[in-house]
Amino acid sequence: MANLQLAELTVDNLSDALRLPPQADDVEPVSPVAWSVAEAYVNPTAWPRVILDGDEVVGFVMANWNPDEEIPEFRAGIWRLNVAREARMRGVGRFAVEQVADEARRRGLDRITVLWVPGPDGPEEFYLRCGFRKTGNIVFDEVAGELLLG
Repeated sequence: MANLQLAELTVDNLSDALRLPPQADDVEPVSPVAWSVAEAYVNPTAWPRVILDGDEVVGFVMANWNPDEEIPEFRAGIWRLNVAREARMRGVGRFAVEQVADEARRRGLDRITVLWVPGPDGPEEFYLRCGFRKTGNIVFDEVAGELLLG
């Protein structure tokens, strides 16, 4: 996983991105990439990206950049993060978080947020290891976390 890079979602990598988990009947605490693509299509502030290891799509991350958003947790941060099963525990998710944080810094922002489904199979420990802290807010039954960018 030493050759990770972020790339725009394009017609050339879309089908590989759509094959990332979860798929129909999977039980995972994240929405399918197809949902994210649909949201990005109708939401001009969405920032969908694929994560490549060389030429292989190993993940998908979608951030949002909307300083005018009414809900503070949706102004700047990660909306989705999907990683191929065979690429998990290899730094792909952390790479995605770091790339979103770098983009936020380029935009002059001092924090990013993320929401996660609470529970034993959820991504809470991952986000906490990446430096997010719980804000104490619950948004749409999900835990809100923030990462301060220093």
